[in-house]
Amino acid sequence: MTTFVDRVVLHLQAGDGGHGCVSVRREKFKPLGGPDGGNGGHGGGVTLVVDPQQHTLLDFHFHPHIKASNGVGGAGANRDGANGKDLVLQVPDGTVVLTADGEVLADLIGAGTTFEVARGGRGGRGNASLANTRRKVPGFAELGEPGDSLDVVLELKSVADVGLVGFPSAGKSSLISVISAAKPKIADYPFTTLVPNLGVVQAGDQTFTVADVPGLIPGAATGKGLGMQFLRHIERTSVLVHVLDAATPEIERDPLADLDAIEAELAAYGGLEDRPRLVVLNKIDIPDGRDLAEMVRPDLEARGYRVFEVSAITREGLKELVFALAETVAQHRLDKPAPEPTREIVRPKAVDESGFTIEQDAEGVFVISGLKVERWVRQTNFDNDEAVGYLADRLERIGVEDTLAKKGAKAGDPVRIGDREFDWQPNAGEFVSGPRGTDARLEENDHRLTAAQRLAARKARRVRSDDELLHMAADGTVTSVANANRPVLVTEDDDTDE
Repeated sequence: MTTFVDRVVLHLQAGDGGHGCVSVRREKFKPLGGPDGGNGGHGGGVTLVVDPQQHTLLDFHFHPHIKASNGVGGAGANRDGANGKDLVLQVPDGTVVLTADGEVLADLIGAGTTFEVARGGRGGRGNASLANTRRKVPGFAELGEPGDSLDVVLELKSVADVGLVGFPSAGKSSLISVISAAKPKIADYPFTTLVPNLGVVQAGDQTFTVADVPGLIPGAATGKGLGMQFLRHIERTSVLVHVLDAATPEIERDPLADLDAIEAELAAYGGLEDRPRLVVLNKIDIPDGRDLAEMVRPDLEARGYRVFEVSAITREGLKELVFALAETVAQHRLDKPAPEPTREIVRPKAVDESGFTIEQDAEGVFVISGLKVERWVRQTNFDNDEAVGYLADRLERIGVEDTLAKKGAKAGDPVRIGDREFDWQPNAGEFVSGPRGTDARLEENDHRLTAAQRLAARKARRVRSDDELLHMAADGTVTSVANANRPVLVTEDDDTDE
Protein backbone atom coordinates (compact mmCIF):
# COMPACT_ATOMS: atom_id res chain seq x y z
CA MET A 1 0.00 0.00 0.00
CA THR A 2 1.38 3.41 -0.99
CA THR A 3 2.12 6.00 1.67
CA PHE A 4 1.95 8.99 -0.68
CA VAL A 5 -1.33 10.93 -0.91
CA ASP A 6 -1.50 14.09 -2.98
CA ARG A 7 -5.25 14.81 -3.00
CA VAL A 8 -7.74 14.75 -0.15
CA VAL A 9 -11.18 16.17 0.62
CA LEU A 10 -11.48 17.76 4.06
CA HIS A 11 -14.75 18.32 5.89
CA LEU A 12 -14.09 21.36 8.06
CA GLN A 13 -16.16 22.73 10.92
CA ALA A 14 -14.99 25.81 12.78
CA GLY A 15 -16.08 26.30 16.37
CA ASP A 16 -19.35 28.05 17.23
CA GLY A 17 -19.31 31.15 19.38
CA GLY A 18 -20.57 30.89 22.94
CA HIS A 19 -23.89 32.45 23.90
CA GLY A 20 -24.03 35.60 25.96
CA CYS A 21 -25.47 35.39 29.47
CA VAL A 22 -28.60 37.07 30.86
CA SER A 23 -28.01 37.83 34.52
CA VAL A 24 -28.93 40.52 37.06
CA ARG A 25 -26.80 41.06 40.12
CA ARG A 26 -28.67 40.17 43.29
CA GLU A 27 -26.72 40.87 46.44
CA LYS A 28 -27.75 41.87 49.95
CA PHE A 29 -27.70 45.63 50.56
CA LYS A 30 -27.12 46.26 46.82
CA PRO A 31 -30.60 46.45 45.28
CA LEU A 32 -29.39 48.32 42.16
CA GLY A 33 -26.66 45.92 41.12
CA GLY A 34 -27.75 45.97 37.49
CA PRO A 35 -27.05 43.49 34.66
CA ASP A 36 -23.89 41.42 34.95
CA GLY A 37 -24.16 38.80 32.19
CA GLY A 38 -20.80 38.03 30.55
CA ASN A 39 -19.97 37.64 26.87
CA GLY A 40 -19.56 34.30 25.13
CA GLY A 41 -16.16 33.22 23.85
CA HIS A 42 -15.27 33.12 20.16
CA GLY A 43 -15.18 29.76 18.38
CA GLY A 44 -11.88 28.27 17.25
CA GLY A 45 -10.82 28.57 13.61
CA VAL A 46 -8.97 26.22 11.26
CA THR A 47 -5.69 27.46 9.75
CA LEU A 48 -3.35 25.79 7.25
CA VAL A 49 0.39 26.42 7.56
CA VAL A 50 3.21 25.18 5.30
CA ASP A 51 5.64 22.86 7.10
CA PRO A 52 8.82 21.89 5.19
CA GLN A 53 8.91 18.59 7.11
CA GLN A 54 5.60 17.47 5.56
CA HIS A 55 5.79 15.76 2.18
CA THR A 56 2.38 14.10 1.82
CA LEU A 57 -1.29 14.57 2.73
CA LEU A 58 -1.47 11.09 4.23
CA ASP A 59 -2.62 12.23 7.69
CA PHE A 60 -5.66 13.99 6.25
CA HIS A 61 -6.48 10.92 4.15
CA PHE A 62 -7.19 8.92 7.31
CA HIS A 63 -8.71 11.81 9.29
CA PRO A 64 -10.70 13.96 6.84
CA HIS A 65 -13.14 15.36 9.42
CA ILE A 66 -11.69 18.40 11.18
CA LYS A 67 -13.58 20.27 13.90
CA ALA A 68 -12.39 23.12 16.09
CA SER A 69 -13.67 23.62 19.64
CA ASN A 70 -16.60 25.89 20.45
CA GLY A 71 -16.46 29.02 22.54
CA VAL A 72 -17.74 28.81 26.11
CA GLY A 73 -20.89 30.70 27.06
CA GLY A 74 -20.75 33.72 29.33
CA ALA A 75 -21.77 33.61 33.01
CA GLY A 76 -23.01 35.94 35.70
CA ALA A 77 -20.80 38.30 37.69
CA ASN A 78 -19.44 39.67 34.38
CA ARG A 79 -17.55 36.45 33.61
CA ASP A 80 -16.74 36.06 29.91
CA GLY A 81 -16.56 32.61 28.35
CA ALA A 82 -13.27 31.16 27.13
CA ASN A 83 -12.43 31.23 23.43
CA GLY A 84 -12.31 27.98 21.48
CA LYS A 85 -8.87 26.64 20.60
CA ASP A 86 -7.72 27.27 17.02
CA LEU A 87 -6.59 24.28 14.97
CA VAL A 88 -3.35 24.66 13.01
CA LEU A 89 -2.87 22.00 10.31
CA GLN A 90 0.59 21.44 8.79
CA VAL A 91 0.55 20.89 5.03
CA PRO A 92 3.39 20.29 2.53
CA ASP A 93 4.95 23.05 0.49
CA GLY A 94 3.01 23.46 -2.75
CA THR A 95 -0.46 22.63 -1.42
CA VAL A 96 -3.37 24.15 -3.32
CA VAL A 97 -6.67 24.75 -1.51
CA LEU A 98 -9.79 24.49 -3.67
CA THR A 99 -13.54 24.49 -3.12
CA ALA A 100 -15.64 21.46 -3.99
CA ASP A 101 -16.44 23.22 -7.31
CA GLY A 102 -12.77 23.65 -8.22
CA GLU A 103 -12.35 27.34 -7.30
CA VAL A 104 -8.84 28.06 -6.00
CA LEU A 105 -8.89 29.59 -2.52
CA ALA A 106 -5.15 29.65 -1.82
CA ASP A 107 -1.84 28.41 -3.25
CA LEU A 108 0.46 27.74 -0.31
CA ILE A 109 4.13 28.06 -1.28
CA GLY A 110 6.99 28.78 1.08
CA ALA A 111 7.67 27.66 4.64
CA GLY A 112 5.43 29.38 7.16
CA THR A 113 2.76 30.48 4.69
CA THR A 114 -0.62 30.45 6.46
CA PHE A 115 -4.23 30.55 5.36
CA GLU A 116 -7.31 30.64 7.60
CA VAL A 117 -9.63 28.31 5.73
CA ALA A 118 -12.50 28.24 8.28
CA ARG A 119 -13.28 31.08 10.65
CA GLY A 120 -14.76 30.53 14.08
CA GLY A 121 -18.04 32.14 15.05
CA ARG A 122 -18.21 35.28 17.16
CA GLY A 123 -19.32 34.99 20.74
CA GLY A 124 -22.60 36.64 21.70
CA ARG A 125 -22.65 39.67 24.00
CA GLY A 126 -24.14 39.34 27.45
CA ASN A 127 -26.81 41.71 28.79
CA ALA A 128 -24.16 43.72 30.67
CA SER A 129 -22.64 44.74 27.32
CA LEU A 130 -26.07 45.50 25.82
CA ALA A 131 -27.20 47.85 28.60
CA ASN A 132 -27.66 51.53 27.71
CA THR A 133 -29.68 54.53 28.85
CA ARG A 134 -32.85 53.16 27.26
CA ARG A 135 -32.39 49.50 28.19
CA LYS A 136 -30.92 49.68 31.66
CA VAL A 137 -31.49 45.98 32.40
CA PRO A 138 -31.80 44.05 29.10
CA GLY A 139 -33.69 40.80 29.45
CA PHE A 140 -31.85 39.18 26.57
CA ALA A 141 -28.38 38.38 25.27
CA GLU A 142 -26.92 37.65 21.87
CA LEU A 143 -26.52 34.09 20.65
CA GLY A 144 -23.14 32.79 19.55
CA GLU A 145 -22.53 32.90 15.81
CA PRO A 146 -22.08 29.51 14.08
CA GLY A 147 -18.60 28.78 12.76
CA ASP A 148 -17.83 28.17 9.09
CA SER A 149 -18.71 24.72 7.80
CA LEU A 150 -17.37 23.73 4.39
CA ASP A 151 -15.67 21.06 2.32
CA VAL A 152 -12.32 21.87 0.72
CA VAL A 153 -9.99 19.93 -1.56
CA LEU A 154 -6.25 19.88 -0.90
CA GLU A 155 -4.03 19.09 -3.89
CA LEU A 156 -0.28 18.74 -3.60
CA LYS A 157 1.87 20.05 -6.42
CA SER A 158 5.47 19.08 -5.73
CA VAL A 159 7.95 21.94 -5.63
CA ALA A 160 11.00 20.66 -7.52
CA ASP A 161 13.63 22.19 -9.80
CA VAL A 162 13.79 19.32 -12.33
CA GLY A 163 10.99 17.09 -13.52
CA LEU A 164 11.69 13.73 -15.20
CA VAL A 165 9.04 12.77 -17.75
CA GLY A 166 8.81 9.85 -20.13
CA PHE A 167 7.06 6.60 -21.00
CA PRO A 168 6.71 3.81 -18.43
CA SER A 169 9.89 1.75 -17.95
CA ALA A 170 12.06 4.43 -19.57
CA GLY A 171 14.40 4.34 -16.57
CA LYS A 172 13.32 7.47 -14.68
CA SER A 173 13.30 5.77 -11.28
CA SER A 174 16.69 4.20 -11.92
CA LEU A 175 18.08 7.56 -12.95
CA ILE A 176 16.87 9.42 -9.85
CA SER A 177 18.13 6.61 -7.62
CA VAL A 178 21.72 7.01 -8.82
CA ILE A 179 21.93 10.81 -8.93
CA SER A 180 20.30 11.31 -5.50
CA ALA A 181 19.64 9.43 -2.28
CA ALA A 182 16.01 8.67 -3.27
CA LYS A 183 15.09 4.98 -3.19
CA PRO A 184 12.08 4.51 -5.47
CA LYS A 185 10.65 1.13 -6.38
CA ILE A 186 12.36 -0.30 -9.47
CA ALA A 187 11.09 -3.30 -11.43
CA ASP A 188 10.99 -4.62 -15.00
CA TYR A 189 7.30 -3.94 -15.68
CA PRO A 190 5.37 -0.78 -16.67
CA PHE A 191 3.88 1.62 -14.10
CA THR A 192 6.22 0.51 -11.35
CA THR A 193 6.18 4.11 -10.08
CA LEU A 194 2.72 4.89 -8.76
CA VAL A 195 3.62 8.06 -6.83
CA PRO A 196 6.04 10.94 -7.48
CA ASN A 197 9.49 10.60 -5.96
CA LEU A 198 11.65 13.52 -4.89
CA GLY A 199 15.43 13.51 -4.68
CA VAL A 200 18.06 16.09 -3.76
CA VAL A 201 21.08 16.33 -6.07
CA GLN A 202 24.44 17.95 -5.26
CA ALA A 203 26.56 19.25 -8.14
CA GLY A 204 29.60 21.14 -6.88
CA ASP A 205 28.24 24.06 -4.86
CA GLN A 206 24.83 23.80 -6.50
CA THR A 207 21.92 21.91 -4.91
CA PHE A 208 18.63 21.21 -6.65
CA THR A 209 15.70 18.83 -6.35
CA VAL A 210 14.47 16.32 -8.91
CA ALA A 211 10.95 14.90 -9.22
CA ASP A 212 10.30 11.53 -10.83
CA VAL A 213 6.76 11.58 -12.27
CA PRO A 214 4.93 8.30 -13.01
CA GLY A 215 5.07 7.22 -16.62
CA LEU A 216 2.98 9.04 -19.21
CA ILE A 217 1.19 7.50 -22.17
CA PRO A 218 -0.77 9.03 -25.07
CA GLY A 219 -4.02 10.41 -23.68
CA ALA A 220 -2.60 11.06 -20.21
CA ALA A 221 -3.82 14.67 -20.29
CA THR A 222 -7.40 13.41 -20.74
CA GLY A 223 -7.27 10.85 -17.94
CA LYS A 224 -5.62 7.75 -19.42
CA GLY A 225 -3.14 5.88 -17.30
CA LEU A 226 -1.79 7.70 -14.25
CA GLY A 227 -0.70 10.87 -16.00
CA MET A 228 -3.69 13.07 -15.24
CA GLN A 229 -3.21 12.52 -11.52
CA PHE A 230 0.49 13.47 -11.54
CA LEU A 231 0.97 15.94 -14.38
CA ARG A 232 0.30 18.70 -11.85
CA HIS A 233 3.51 17.73 -10.04
CA ILE A 234 5.62 19.12 -12.87
CA GLU A 235 3.79 22.48 -13.00
CA ARG A 236 6.25 24.04 -10.55
CA THR A 237 9.44 22.54 -12.02
CA SER A 238 12.04 24.84 -13.58
CA VAL A 239 13.47 22.29 -16.06
CA LEU A 240 11.89 19.33 -17.85
CA VAL A 241 14.02 16.30 -18.73
CA HIS A 242 12.75 13.85 -21.33
CA VAL A 243 14.01 10.38 -20.40
CA LEU A 244 13.87 8.29 -23.60
CA ASP A 245 14.36 4.53 -23.71
CA ALA A 246 17.02 3.81 -26.34
CA ALA A 247 16.63 0.04 -25.91
CA THR A 248 12.86 -0.41 -25.91
CA PRO A 249 11.80 -3.92 -27.02
CA GLU A 250 8.62 -2.59 -28.68
CA ILE A 251 9.04 -2.43 -32.44
CA GLU A 252 6.50 0.39 -32.98
CA ARG A 253 8.29 2.70 -30.54
CA ASP A 254 11.46 4.77 -31.00
CA PRO A 255 12.92 7.73 -29.07
CA LEU A 256 11.69 10.35 -31.54
CA ALA A 257 8.11 9.02 -31.48
CA ASP A 258 8.18 8.86 -27.66
CA LEU A 259 9.37 12.47 -27.47
CA ASP A 260 6.61 13.68 -29.82
CA ALA A 261 3.96 11.79 -27.83
CA ILE A 262 5.09 13.21 -24.48
CA GLU A 263 5.33 16.74 -25.90
CA ALA A 264 1.79 16.40 -27.22
CA GLU A 265 0.53 15.47 -23.73
CA LEU A 266 2.42 18.37 -22.13
CA ALA A 267 0.93 20.77 -24.67
CA ALA A 268 -2.56 19.36 -24.01
CA TYR A 269 -2.10 19.85 -20.27
CA GLY A 270 -0.90 23.42 -20.85
CA GLY A 271 1.26 25.91 -18.98
CA LEU A 272 4.63 24.23 -19.62
CA GLU A 273 5.68 25.80 -22.91
CA ASP A 274 8.26 28.13 -21.36
CA ARG A 275 10.22 25.47 -19.45
CA PRO A 276 13.69 24.60 -20.79
CA ARG A 277 14.05 20.98 -21.97
CA LEU A 278 16.87 18.49 -21.92
CA VAL A 279 16.85 15.03 -23.49
CA VAL A 280 18.37 11.93 -21.90
CA LEU A 281 18.91 8.81 -24.02
CA ASN A 282 18.97 6.09 -21.38
CA LYS A 283 20.15 2.46 -21.35
CA ILE A 284 23.20 2.90 -23.59
CA ASP A 285 24.81 0.03 -21.65
CA ILE A 286 22.83 -2.23 -24.01
CA PRO A 287 24.57 -2.49 -27.43
CA ASP A 288 21.39 -1.93 -29.42
CA GLY A 289 20.57 1.03 -27.19
CA ARG A 290 23.92 2.68 -27.82
CA ASP A 291 23.55 2.24 -31.56
CA LEU A 292 20.02 3.69 -31.58
CA ALA A 293 21.12 6.63 -29.42
CA GLU A 294 23.89 7.50 -31.88
CA MET A 295 21.38 7.36 -34.75
CA VAL A 296 18.72 9.67 -33.26
CA ARG A 297 21.04 12.13 -31.55
CA PRO A 298 21.61 14.31 -34.65
CA ASP A 299 17.85 14.61 -35.21
CA LEU A 300 17.27 15.65 -31.58
CA GLU A 301 20.05 18.22 -31.69
CA ALA A 302 18.60 19.57 -34.94
CA ARG A 303 15.40 20.31 -33.01
CA GLY A 304 17.40 22.41 -30.53
CA TYR A 305 17.64 19.95 -27.64
CA ARG A 306 20.73 19.33 -25.51
CA VAL A 307 21.15 15.55 -25.60
CA PHE A 308 22.92 13.32 -23.08
CA GLU A 309 23.60 9.62 -23.49
CA VAL A 310 23.61 7.92 -20.09
CA SER A 311 23.34 4.58 -18.38
CA ALA A 312 21.88 4.28 -14.90
CA ILE A 313 23.57 0.87 -14.53
CA THR A 314 27.16 1.78 -15.43
CA ARG A 315 26.64 5.48 -14.52
CA GLU A 316 28.15 6.53 -17.82
CA GLY A 317 27.40 10.15 -18.72
CA LEU A 318 25.73 10.96 -15.38
CA LYS A 319 28.33 13.51 -14.27
CA GLU A 320 27.90 15.61 -17.41
CA LEU A 321 24.09 15.37 -17.04
CA VAL A 322 24.10 16.46 -13.38
CA PHE A 323 26.28 19.51 -14.00
CA ALA A 324 24.25 20.47 -17.05
CA LEU A 325 21.08 20.30 -14.95
CA ALA A 326 22.68 22.44 -12.24
CA GLU A 327 23.71 25.02 -14.84
CA THR A 328 20.24 25.13 -16.40
CA VAL A 329 18.50 25.41 -13.01
CA ALA A 330 20.85 28.23 -11.94
CA GLN A 331 20.20 30.13 -15.16
CA HIS A 332 16.44 29.69 -14.78
CA ARG A 333 16.62 31.06 -11.24
CA LEU A 334 18.48 34.12 -12.47
CA ASP A 335 16.00 34.72 -15.27
CA LYS A 336 13.03 34.62 -12.93
CA PRO A 337 11.85 38.04 -11.79
CA ALA A 338 12.68 38.94 -8.21
CA PRO A 339 9.74 38.22 -5.93
CA GLU A 340 7.94 41.33 -4.79
CA PRO A 341 7.75 41.86 -1.04
CA THR A 342 4.40 41.16 0.49
CA ARG A 343 2.42 44.36 0.83
CA GLU A 344 -0.56 44.96 3.03
CA ILE A 345 -3.47 46.06 0.88
CA VAL A 346 -5.96 48.31 2.63
CA ARG A 347 -9.38 48.75 1.06
CA PRO A 348 -11.29 51.30 3.14
CA LYS A 349 -15.06 51.28 2.91
CA ALA A 350 -16.77 54.10 1.09
CA VAL A 351 -18.10 56.83 3.38
CA ASP A 352 -21.62 56.37 1.98
CA GLU A 353 -21.59 52.58 2.11
CA SER A 354 -24.78 51.35 3.76
CA GLY A 355 -23.45 47.88 4.49
CA PHE A 356 -26.45 46.07 3.00
CA THR A 357 -28.38 45.59 -0.24
CA ILE A 358 -32.08 44.94 -0.83
CA GLU A 359 -33.36 43.13 -3.91
CA GLN A 360 -36.77 41.68 -4.72
CA ASP A 361 -36.68 38.15 -6.08
CA ALA A 362 -39.03 36.49 -8.58
CA GLU A 363 -41.43 35.44 -5.81
CA GLY A 364 -41.80 38.98 -4.51
CA VAL A 365 -39.67 38.48 -1.40
CA PHE A 366 -37.45 41.39 -0.41
CA VAL A 367 -34.01 39.83 0.20
CA ILE A 368 -31.70 41.84 2.47
CA SER A 369 -28.02 40.91 2.12
CA GLY A 370 -25.01 42.11 4.05
CA LEU A 371 -22.45 40.70 6.47
CA LYS A 372 -23.57 42.91 9.33
CA VAL A 373 -27.34 42.38 9.08
CA GLU A 374 -26.97 38.64 8.49
CA ARG A 375 -24.76 38.34 11.57
CA TRP A 376 -27.30 40.28 13.63
CA VAL A 377 -30.05 37.87 12.60
CA ARG A 378 -27.94 34.81 13.44
CA GLN A 379 -27.24 36.21 16.90
CA THR A 380 -30.87 37.06 17.70
CA ASN A 381 -32.97 34.84 19.95
CA PHE A 382 -36.36 34.97 18.23
CA ASP A 383 -38.04 33.38 21.24
CA ASN A 384 -37.38 36.60 23.17
CA ASP A 385 -39.57 39.56 22.20
CA GLU A 386 -37.15 42.09 23.63
CA ALA A 387 -34.32 40.64 21.52
CA VAL A 388 -36.51 40.86 18.40
CA GLY A 389 -37.35 44.49 19.21
CA TYR A 390 -33.66 45.25 19.67
CA LEU A 391 -32.95 43.76 16.23
CA ALA A 392 -35.70 45.92 14.72
CA ASP A 393 -34.19 49.03 16.29
CA ARG A 394 -30.74 48.18 14.93
CA LEU A 395 -32.06 47.61 11.42
CA GLU A 396 -33.98 50.87 11.52
CA ARG A 397 -30.93 52.73 12.77
CA ILE A 398 -28.81 51.77 9.74
CA GLY A 399 -31.61 52.64 7.31
CA VAL A 400 -33.11 49.25 6.43
CA GLU A 401 -36.72 50.39 6.96
CA ASP A 402 -36.28 53.55 4.90
CA THR A 403 -34.71 51.55 2.06
CA LEU A 404 -37.53 48.99 2.16
CA ALA A 405 -40.08 51.79 1.89
CA LYS A 406 -38.22 53.29 -1.08
CA LYS A 407 -38.21 49.86 -2.74
CA GLY A 408 -42.01 49.78 -2.47
CA ALA A 409 -42.38 47.39 0.46
CA LYS A 410 -45.65 47.59 2.38
CA ALA A 411 -46.66 46.26 5.77
CA GLY A 412 -47.11 42.50 5.56
CA ASP A 413 -44.73 41.97 2.61
CA PRO A 414 -42.30 39.03 3.01
CA VAL A 415 -38.70 39.92 3.89
CA ARG A 416 -35.75 37.51 4.09
CA ILE A 417 -32.45 38.03 5.89
CA GLY A 418 -30.12 35.04 5.76
CA ASP A 419 -32.22 31.96 6.45
CA ARG A 420 -34.96 33.91 8.29
CA GLU A 421 -38.11 35.03 6.46
CA PHE A 422 -40.83 37.13 8.07
CA ASP A 423 -43.58 39.61 7.26
CA TRP A 424 -42.37 43.18 7.43
CA GLN A 425 -44.04 45.49 9.90
CA PRO A 426 -42.71 49.07 10.18
CA ASN A 427 -41.23 49.94 13.55
CA ALA A 428 -44.03 50.88 15.94
CA GLY A 429 -42.19 53.72 17.67
CA GLU A 430 -39.63 54.12 20.40
CA PHE A 431 -38.77 51.39 22.86
CA VAL A 432 -40.78 51.44 26.10
CA SER A 433 -39.24 49.69 29.06
CA GLY A 434 -41.33 46.85 30.42
CA PRO A 435 -40.89 43.44 32.00
CA ARG A 436 -37.60 41.86 31.03
CA GLY A 437 -37.79 39.76 27.88
CA THR A 438 -40.82 41.61 26.50
CA ASP A 439 -41.40 44.44 24.05
CA ALA A 440 -44.76 46.20 24.13
CA ARG A 441 -44.47 47.04 20.43
CA LEU A 442 -44.72 43.35 19.53
CA GLU A 443 -47.90 42.75 21.52
CA GLU A 444 -51.04 42.30 19.43
CA ASN A 445 -53.69 45.06 19.69
CA ASP A 446 -51.40 47.06 21.93
CA HIS A 447 -52.66 50.64 22.40
CA ARG A 448 -50.26 51.74 25.09
CA LEU A 449 -49.25 55.38 24.77
CA THR A 450 -45.70 56.53 24.74
CA ALA A 451 -44.26 58.60 27.58
CA ALA A 452 -44.53 61.80 25.52
CA GLN A 453 -48.17 61.07 24.69
CA ARG A 454 -49.04 60.43 28.34
CA LEU A 455 -47.36 63.69 29.39
CA ALA A 456 -49.26 65.69 26.76
CA ALA A 457 -52.56 64.17 27.89
CA ARG A 458 -51.92 65.13 31.53
CA LYS A 459 -51.09 68.68 30.54
CA ALA A 460 -54.29 68.90 28.51
CA ARG A 461 -56.36 67.82 31.49
CA ARG A 462 -55.01 70.77 33.51
CA VAL A 463 -56.10 73.45 31.03
CA ARG A 464 -59.80 74.42 31.54
CA SER A 465 -62.01 75.67 28.77
CA ASP A 466 -63.34 79.27 28.81
CA ASP A 467 -66.89 78.15 29.75
CA GLU A 468 -65.57 76.16 32.72
CA LEU A 469 -63.55 79.15 33.92
CA LEU A 470 -66.51 81.56 33.71
CA HIS A 471 -68.69 79.12 35.59
CA MET A 472 -66.04 78.67 38.29
CA ALA A 473 -65.59 82.46 38.56
CA ALA A 474 -69.33 82.92 39.06
CA ASP A 475 -69.29 80.33 41.85
CA GLY A 476 -66.27 81.97 43.46
CA THR A 477 -64.08 78.89 42.99
CA VAL A 478 -61.33 81.00 41.40
CA THR A 479 -60.54 84.66 41.89
CA SER A 480 -59.50 85.34 38.27
CA VAL A 481 -59.36 83.65 34.92
CA ALA A 482 -55.67 84.46 34.60
CA ASN A 483 -54.77 82.51 37.70
CA ALA A 484 -56.86 79.51 36.65
CA ASN A 485 -54.80 78.69 33.57
CA ARG A 486 -51.41 79.39 35.12
CA PRO A 487 -48.98 76.58 34.04
CA VAL A 488 -48.57 73.79 36.54
CA LEU A 489 -45.30 71.77 36.84
CA VAL A 490 -46.04 68.22 35.71
CA THR A 491 -43.63 65.27 36.05
CA GLU A 492 -43.55 61.83 34.44
CA ASP A 493 -44.80 60.17 37.63
CA ASP A 494 -47.59 62.65 38.34
CA ASP A 495 -50.85 60.83 37.59
CA THR A 496 -53.20 63.10 39.59
CA ASP A 497 -55.22 66.06 38.41
CA GLU A 498 -54.56 68.12 41.54
